[in-house]
Amino acid sequence: MASSLTKDSVNPGTPGSGKTFFGHPRGLATLFMTEMWERFSYYGMKALLTVYLLSGGPGAGKGSMGGGLAMDVATTTVIVSVYSAMVYLLAMPGGWLGDRVWGPRKTVAIAAVTIMVGHLVLALPGGQAPFFAGLALVAAGSGLLKANISTMVGHLYDGPEDPRRDGGFTIFYMGINAGAFFAPLAIGTVGQEVNWHLGFGMAAVGMAIGLAAFLLGTRNLSPRSSLVPKPLASEERVAWLRKGLLWVIAAAVFYGVVGVTGHFTLNWAMIPLTVIGLIVPAGVLLRIKRDKDLSGTEQSKMTAYIWFFVAAAVFWMIYDQGASTVQAFGEGKAAGSLLGFDFPSSWYQSLNPLFIMALAPVFAFVWLWLNREGKEPSTIVKFAMALVLIGVSFFFFLIPLGMSSNGTAVSPMWLVGIYFIQTVGELCLSPVGLSVTTKMAPAKYASQMMGVWFLAVTAGDSVTSLLSNPAIAGVDLGGTPAVLGEAVLAALAGVAVWMYRRKVKSLMGDVH
Repeated sequence: MASSLTKDSVNPGTPGSGKTFFGHPRGLATLFMTEMWERFSYYGMKALLTVYLLSGGPGAGKGSMGGGLAMDVATTTVIVSVYSAMVYLLAMPGGWLGDRVWGPRKTVAIAAVTIMVGHLVLALPGGQAPFFAGLALVAAGSGLLKANISTMVGHLYDGPEDPRRDGGFTIFYMGINAGAFFAPLAIGTVGQEVNWHLGFGMAAVGMAIGLAAFLLGTRNLSPRSSLVPKPLASEERVAWLRKGLLWVIAAAVFYGVVGVTGHFTLNWAMIPLTVIGLIVPAGVLLRIKRDKDLSGTEQSKMTAYIWFFVAAAVFWMIYDQGASTVQAFGEGKAAGSLLGFDFPSSWYQSLNPLFIMALAPVFAFVWLWLNREGKEPSTIVKFAMALVLIGVSFFFFLIPLGMSSNGTAVSPMWLVGIYFIQTVGELCLSPVGLSVTTKMAPAKYASQMMGVWFLAVTAGDSVTSLLSNPAIAGVDLGGTPAVLGEAVLAALAGVAVWMYRRKVKSLMGDVH
């Protein structure tokens, strides 16, 4: 990665005074590198996740090298969905620990170590035990890191009005997508073509590089990042420790009994996590909505926000199947070569970050141009567009599904088309959703609402897990009826949001 560090004058008190990173505080380079390598490790492992679970099983491709966990597509979808749901669910306690216990800087360092150890455990041979232990550690570490590192980027600037702030976050998010793009190409290739555990080990190396970059560059970060904004009082700390220990002991006793009596199966873990992934988002929204401290205007905005939340949950339910249902189709039913060039199916996971990097500047330009012309779609209309587009991606998915029904391996370009349409939908929803969350947050919950937004992903992935789990709904999400049903659901949801746009707009008050 080419970088440009130049000497420049900056505002007094800005971290890294005297040097800048593309005109921004030098600490941005530290956080850029940390996040890029963390995303490299995360998306590299995620690119291997579905194909490793399927390898040796009925859903694996004909050229699969074996050595994986030989699971069926339904179980694989459940595991991938629950894993993704937990990463976003744990962002809330991760933010809480940064705010109340360790401070953002220490929390990010602990998170990076946890993720690295998780990847190292995944790299161990030994079947399911090290795999699930490593997966749990990576999910916990990612949850710890997610909210806190973004907070630290904000600390580099002189408040929300600093004109460099938006540009700084843009550079930071480019690091996310750069790491996400290169990871499947490197880690996916080594894992799928050479050795699964060596691929997981490469993810650990990537996180180790990110951790080193973070520790070496901490002097360039804002002193605010080391502070605990709202430290727990000693009696609160004791109360939280007592509650935490009680829950841990209860879980250990319960699962110990289940294990000793020989009743333990994967669903003893998967189903409770799925239920938690549905109850927590609903409970959090209900708690905020029923808070009597909120003004009438804030209550109205929260009612409108629930519309956006449900729409986002439907969107992510389908979108995140790009790493499970669609990836499984690419592994088992798409040709492994294009124009005479062979490639591993894990490379499909590089398409979304590639399209993001290519299209994000285009979307930013188009929205600004339409705004100047007085024709920019409202937030509600953008959400409706996103839902319709994610539905269109699954209508499009029906074509290669039909073509492959007789055993024919379809062209990889069909999957390229699916990921392209989904990325266009994501660009209509994700940045807009982040923005509207900050604008509609009640003052009392201003620092928590970003975590609430992430819970839409948790809810969507939990529904996917519920539907796919053979012990609950047992829906074949890769089958034509389910794909058609989800496409229709998303399209109808988009139409419903558009039809009720005036009602939602009136509830939003002064937010546009």
